[in-house]
Parts: sequence; structure tokens; C-alpha cells
Amino acid sequence: MLKGIVYAMIAMGAMIMVTNIWRYDFLVRRSEDVLSSENPRGRFWVNLAFLLLIFFLIGYLGIAVFGKPDLLVGGVLFGGSVFVAIIITLIVHLMDTVKARSIDIVETLIDVIEARDPNLNGHSRYVQNLTVCFFKHIPSEMKEEISPVSMEYAALLHDVGKLGIPESILNKPGKLDKEEWEVMKEHPRKGVRILMKLKSFAHVLPWIEYHHERMDGKGYYGIPGGQIPFSSRVIAVADTYAAITMVRSYKPARSHEDAIRILQDVAGTQLDRDLVDIFCRIPKEELQGCVPENVDVESIF
Repeated sequence: MLKGIVYAMIAMGAMIMVTNIWRYDFLVRRSEDVLSSENPRGRFWVNLAFLLLIFFLIGYLGIAVFGKPDLLVGGVLFGGSVFVAIIITLIVHLMDTVKARSIDIVETLIDVIEARDPNLNGHSRYVQNLTVCFFKHIPSEMKEEISPVSMEYAALLHDVGKLGIPESILNKPGKLDKEEWEVMKEHPRKGVRILMKLKSFAHVLPWIEYHHERMDGKGYYGIPGGQIPFSSRVIAVADTYAAITMVRSYKPARSHEDAIRILQDVAGTQLDRDLVDIFCRIPKEELQGCVPENVDVESIF
């Protein structure tokens, strides 16, 4: 009877440890985004912890098969697995809390940007929502190793550089002249300069810097299509659709159907043809659900 209790405790501990390994792996993958710092020393400890969890699991199985555990050993092994589960749960909660506060700061920054430019009223969040929706429809082999969280925040912050553009240019009701346009074209690089002090944003800065590049090389900075980051091309499609369907001071909103036709017309020259094909197959209802509350849905759809 006692022996059965001991082995039951070890078996339960082993099962909990398997769950702990799975949760830890999921936690690590969740943390690989713009809201989590990346450094070699941190990666070393992350990998070491993962190896130790596997080592402990092997120890559980080894003791169960080859050892002669007593009640004390069974209790220690079971308690150890529960302790690890509690620690992982606390880490997940702490990480979620930190990320929630970081999100609040980012959204406040977006509010500041959009307060300076009436044409951006809801645009950044609209592009963010469209990008998240779009990303779900992209085949996994095309977006391998791209964190959806990193993509989401790159989309949300793609226009952060407009903080460095004079309001006289941002709020001009008509089209910009040549000199004003040259100033406006600097906003992606200004955005990079604003965010470059955040080390965890380093890998998404090129996505923001090149989101106005064209496949034919005639974009803001003349980067040819093959050198444009994939994530920049994704954001560019969402940004273009949002710009077409939103009211601006210099133009009315166009319908969903008009936007799809325009996207197809510029596929291969301005935008990535394969990504446009994927985007245009997203149901209209899903894209309609991406519209922020402060954007007039009726004028868009």
C-alpha cells in the first residue's frame, strides 16, 4: 500500500514536470518579442533552465525504474514538481503584468501622435488590427520565426516617426509640395531614431524603416523589392488598405471593393504580389472587424 502511494506520487510528479517543460517552452516562445529583452547572457540561462527541467524529468523516471524510493523521496519529488509549476505560473503572471503596462505606454504614445495629426485618427490601431488579421491568414512557411507580437507592435508604431514632422505639414489640407514631401518621407527613419534606444525593439526597426518601400524600388528610400524585409511588406499592404478606406483631409474614404481593386492594380509594383493575393482573399467581414471604434465604419464599408 505504502509502496503504491510512493510510486503514485512519483508518477504524478513526473506528469507535472512534463507539463512544466511544455509550459516553460511556451513561456520562452511567448517572450521572444518586442516587449522582452534579448541578450546572450539571458539566452544562456533560459537554455540552462530548460536542460535542468529535462534532467529532473529523467531523474524522476530513473528513480521510479531503478531506485527504491520511500515516502520521503516520493514526497520531495512530488513537491518539487509542484514548486516548479508555481514558479512558472508566477513568472507568467509577472510577464503579463509587465507587458500590460508596456502596452499602456505604447498606446499613450500613439494617442500623442494622432493628436498632432487629424489624418491619423485611429489609423495606427487600424493598421495594427489589419496586420494581426492578415498575419493569421499568411501560410506558416512564409512567416517562420516571426513573432506575431513583434509584428503587431511594429504595425502599431509604424508612424511613430511623425512625432518629428512639423504640424504644418501633417495638417496641411491639400497635397504636399516637393519640399514638404521630402520632409514627410523622413518619418520612417525618424521613427527608428525614436525607438532605437529600446534594445528589445532592435529587430523590428528595419520593419518600420522600410514599410514605405516599393517592390519596383521606387519607394521612399529606393530599396529594391528583394531587400525589403518580409514584415515591412506585410505592414505595407495593411497600411495601404487602411489609407484607402479612411477619410483624410485631402480625400474621401473609398469602399472595400475599391480598395481591393487598387491593391490588385499595384501588386508587383508597389506591393508584394503574393501578399496582396492573400490579403484580398480575407473575408470582408473580418476586415470590417478591424475598424477601431473612433473610425466611421459606414464611410468605409
